Amino acid sequence: MIYTFFDNNLTMSEHIIEALGLSQITIKDGKVVDVTEPEVEYCPLFDHHRGIKKLTKEVIAKNIQFRIDDFGMCTSNRQLRMKDFLNFGISEILSTLLEKNEIDSVVMVLEGCGTVIVNEPELVQGIGGRVSGLVKTSPIPELFAEIGEENIVNTKTAEINQIEGIKKAIKQGYENIAVTVALAEDMDGINKLKAENPDVNIYVFVVHTSKRSADDARKLFDGCDVATACASKHIREIGDVESIRTVGQSIPIYAKTEDGKRFLELRLEKIGEEKPKKDNPDLPHPLI
Repeated sequence: MIYTFFDNNLTMSEHIIEALGLSQITIKDGKVVDVTEPEVEYCPLFDHHRGIKKLTKEVIAKNIQFRIDDFGMCTSNRQLRMKDFLNFGISEILSTLLEKNEIDSVVMVLEGCGTVIVNEPELVQGIGGRVSGLVKTSPIPELFAEIGEENIVNTKTAEINQIEGIKKAIKQGYENIAVTVALAEDMDGINKLKAENPDVNIYVFVVHTSKRSADDARKLFDGCDVATACASKHIREIGDVESIRTVGQSIPIYAKTEDGKRFLELRLEKIGEEKPKKDNPDLPHPLI
């Protein structure tokens, strides 16, 4: 079946993502070859947008293959740009901040390239709005031209390394840098770069937070400007108490700092007022 792993010595590219219920999906040469059992059974986003009531290996494999066929995820046919559809997510916030010159660059992750530096709103939306939770990737040279080889941390390996991405952005002269971060271990390095570069603003957007430990959630939240809750039990416990501005209920986005608060409000200005609060919003299940 489509979600059963197979070995192919001729494979040219391999990509591993965590998505749809924190299932780990392996993609080789444009095909889904392995899907692990999801740890979250229900995600309100996929229910509301795709009508998916329960996440299973079969459903996940079908959705990921659809993305590959539709916009070229993890292939040389990847469509990198996307218009703003007025949603409220991390990539949408970042795109708005670029438009308003609040930031001048975003350090993020793209299949086939690894960590990249992006300064165009439609690229940020097309990269981050379509794929999240990239664990491992391998080079897809056909994508390098649109991103710019100078904006890729390592074209030979497509390394995912946000610290090196920030360093590269600073060397290129960027002064207001946003970075997406999923790993608590990156926070020490980011704080060090902040101390070493007092004239550079580094804004931290914490993403892909499901199943983070209590300690990691604490470290991520303490070091961020903005964090998304995903299906994280611990991020929600912290954010619900400490956030100075929260947008959304099913998948809340929290502001930890005054900068973060301003960023959320700038996005709200663009798309209009928040949706009315629900007494019993749909939540991911289980929270992990």
